[in-house]
Amino acid sequence: MDRRPPRPLAVPSGRLTRLMRIGGLATGIGGRAIAQGLGQLATGRRPDARELLMTPANAARLATQLSRMRGAAMKVGQLVSMETGQFLPPELAVILEGLQAGADHMPERQLRTVLTRAWGDDWQTRFSRFDMTPIAAASIGQVHRAVTRDGRVLAVKVQYPGVRASIDSDVDNLGMLLRLSGLLPQGLDMAPILTEARQQLHAEANYLAEAANMTAYAKVLGDRPGIVMPAPDAALTSDQVLAMDFIDSRPIDSLVTAPAETRDRVGQDLVDLAMDELFTFNLMQTDPNFANYRWQGDSGRIVLLDFGALRGFSPDLAPKYKALLRAGLAQDQAALQKAATDIGYLAPNAGDDQRVAVMQMLGLALAPLRRGGVFDAAETQIPQQIADIALRLSRSRCAAHMPPPEVMFLHRKLGGMFLLMARLRVRIDLDRLLTRLNVS
Repeated sequence: MDRRPPRPLAVPSGRLTRLMRIGGLATGIGGRAIAQGLGQLATGRRPDARELLMTPANAARLATQLSRMRGAAMKVGQLVSMETGQFLPPELAVILEGLQAGADHMPERQLRTVLTRAWGDDWQTRFSRFDMTPIAAASIGQVHRAVTRDGRVLAVKVQYPGVRASIDSDVDNLGMLLRLSGLLPQGLDMAPILTEARQQLHAEANYLAEAANMTAYAKVLGDRPGIVMPAPDAALTSDQVLAMDFIDSRPIDSLVTAPAETRDRVGQDLVDLAMDELFTFNLMQTDPNFANYRWQGDSGRIVLLDFGALRGFSPDLAPKYKALLRAGLAQDQAALQKAATDIGYLAPNAGDDQRVAVMQMLGLALAPLRRGGVFDAAETQIPQQIADIALRLSRSRCAAHMPPPEVMFLHRKLGGMFLLMARLRVRIDLDRLLTRLNVS
């Protein structure tokens, strides 16, 4: 679905206003569905709830309202699309995925109010220039370019008003909307996802914490060739405004027209980094939005942005994945099933349908590693084959099973990484990767 270009639009900040927006959204979608259902009954056709709820008009209404609300409502839509997309009707999945695109931005008057609250009435005296039109806008905040009096060029991320205060109610209300809509499969427990989303959103909405995350990540990253990231400016950073180095760069997917050698090197660097995040750093930036990666053409370096979603994992998670990889490479089905259960892909009491489906999906995912050689991310049909199995499983009688939230966040990162590799038509040297992971 095509979206209109972002525009200045005030962010609804009051809890009651945001509740009424979601309530109105549910009522509007439900009312349309009831009217259409009655029309179908009048013609002798039995209505299908999913078809009624996810008409093109209702899907557009959902995407537009979540995008206008921004904050937790938009972010939960993004998280749900990444973590439950394989269980959702295709129409809803596509609409929620569309929320990964840029959001509307605050009008200048609202922006000035936030900056005055953070920096005081005389905040403009700190800058020789502050561009009031943002260079980027997302679910929680928008980014502006500024130049300090001493000539430093900064990127300033400004949080939308009311975002932090509305997180819990937005998560609860949107979760209720999804549950009551009947669009989720029977037995799918949304509670762990919503709990994890709530915790992550509170962390992402604390810009002092994000500044600390940037410092921590820079420490483990070190002087890594091919990678650069900004440093925060402590004097200008508060819980709702994050100032950092401005690094001149362009969108990462602009490399789609670059020579194959450049695209492959960038892809290899990003894959290596993701593997180090899991197996070495135990610290991963789990938001896979393409906007979090940029390209610095003059230096040939990847620019990393946005560290609000930085997180570690349980100490035993990386060893469990090593065990999964070794079992898959050895085609040891018993060991593979045990590793899948240990990670949480399979419930200990999983039925035959679920066990067979999960083992089929793992077999497909691990097949390229067994073959080795060069893997072309743009040509493979494996993601679609896995999605087809997941969809069949979601329509079966067995209860839906979700892996632990930390595994879902890991998948969110790896899934987004794969989409970027496919977008850039990257070819990955799998033999090199396995040697580097020491699992072959």
